[in-house]
Amino acid sequence: MPAVEVSLEAVADLQDSLLVVMNDLQRLEGLLDHATGNLLERFNHAMALLEKLPQDDHTAPLRDALHATVTELQFHDMASQLLVHTGKVLQSCAYRLAEQAMEPEEEESGVVVTYMPDRPNPVTQSEMDAGSIELF
Repeated sequence: MPAVEVSLEAVADLQDSLLVVMNDLQRLEGLLDHATGNLLERFNHAMALLEKLPQDDHTAPLRDALHATVTELQFHDMASQLLVHTGKVLQSCAYRLAEQAMEPEEEESGVVVTYMPDRPNPVTQSEMDAGSIELF
């Protein structure tokens, strides 16, 4: 494979940027977890209120709509898996850059570098109506 010369400063800047993006993805995952927790709490409250109503033709569409939202709640699982996967890819890129361009610092000696995840993408679903999710 041909070598490309890149300054150590450019590699360090790129590695720092990758680490910043990883941090942002972790924050995004936390925000998503919080929003999904709130959504689930409200969903459960709505279902509890609905259970107190008589089951008739007037409440049937509401019941059907609430039951259908369970599929939408699965979005959290898919998004979380994709965020974790993307974080691993970015981390791998940052580590490989450091490994290729710089000597390891004393505290980094003996650190096992994890490379790219085995699977290219754990979430193959691109919309809520079709696709599959690989659990890992």
